[in-house]
Amino acid sequence: MRIVILGAGFGGLELATLLSDEFGPEADVTLIDQAEGFVFGFSKLDVMFGRTSADHVTHRYADMAKPGVRFVRSTIRSIDPVLKRVVTADETIDADVLVVALGADLVPEATPGLVEGGHEFYTVAGAFAVRDVLAEFGGGQVVIGVTSTPFKCPPAPSETALMTHDFLLARGLDASQVWLVMPFGVPIPPSPQASEAVLAAFAERGIQWVGGQVVRALDPDRKVAVLGDGAELPYDLFLGVPVHRAPAVVVESGMTVDGWIPVDPLTLETQYPGVYAVGDVTSVGTPKAGVFAEGQAAVVAAQVGARLRGAGTPATYDGHGICYMEFGRDMIAKVDVTFLSGQSPAGMLEGPSADLVADKTTFGSERIGRWFDKTWQAIEPDAPRP
Repeated sequence: MRIVILGAGFGGLELATLLSDEFGPEADVTLIDQAEGFVFGFSKLDVMFGRTSADHVTHRYADMAKPGVRFVRSTIRSIDPVLKRVVTADETIDADVLVVALGADLVPEATPGLVEGGHEFYTVAGAFAVRDVLAEFGGGQVVIGVTSTPFKCPPAPSETALMTHDFLLARGLDASQVWLVMPFGVPIPPSPQASEAVLAAFAERGIQWVGGQVVRALDPDRKVAVLGDGAELPYDLFLGVPVHRAPAVVVESGMTVDGWIPVDPLTLETQYPGVYAVGDVTSVGTPKAGVFAEGQAAVVAAQVGARLRGAGTPATYDGHGICYMEFGRDMIAKVDVTFLSGQSPAGMLEGPSADLVADKTTFGSERIGRWFDKTWQAIEPDAPRP
């Protein structure tokens, strides 16, 4: 059975690994991605704030050696979900099972003025570039703003606000002011405990919280961010979360409804038999975060495994995930949350505490060990943790 996985993020890597582990050389998996390598979302922040290097956090797909898995680095030109056929820039690949795990594309140019007057920090390239911007910033008003919903990793803007404050303080720029503009009424809607902890950390540091708003435009000449209600917020440095959209090749395939791929919330199968979708590209109802893509991939692996074995009752998706959140000052919190279809999400908070730093390190190192068969630490030895 030919299994073709589009995208090598959390979902694609986990699915390919699970199938390789179970079926070995008989897996017949093709994993396609146009990027050079994988970078954790939290690693982008580590590079931004000078904790580690871009090279250290980039895990190159060329280094993968999974039995039964062929990695193809190429651009996907078209997807036919009926024929289960994928055309890349280099070849045409037919599948018996097709899994779309292409994530969301980020479109900074969709927000007027963002490219000219601000910096996005959600792409790998954008986050790596902001490292130099922050290092050269002389202080002033920093506005961190979300430009639309949905967006990946909802805690990340709050993490960035806390880490920016502490970074500037460590550089002696204590007269600077940090603002955070988000579309939610509270920072972490699924977990009231987490939201209370974040808002308390903001209040302690003097970070200004603007909830229930998005940044709809920047005026680079006047250096103001224009909010959804028309209010204006001046800035010396703007860090933006850009508009998220399903990749154009996915939209052109006809698989999307209201911008994203609908799936069965239990099996992750699309309306096309034998075609699954996991992660940010779906409208399954969980946050757009890697840990949820990983959990969904495990369900698809069980579904595909049952087909290959011709027996067994595969697991269904339970909507559960955990998220590690930076609070600065060498403190980490862990949010444990479950999203079930038709029910309100339930989330619990552990920490923030210094003890959870090791937990987060283990989370990353275990996955890199499993996916890339190598030993890795998120932060290079002796790197600073402001």
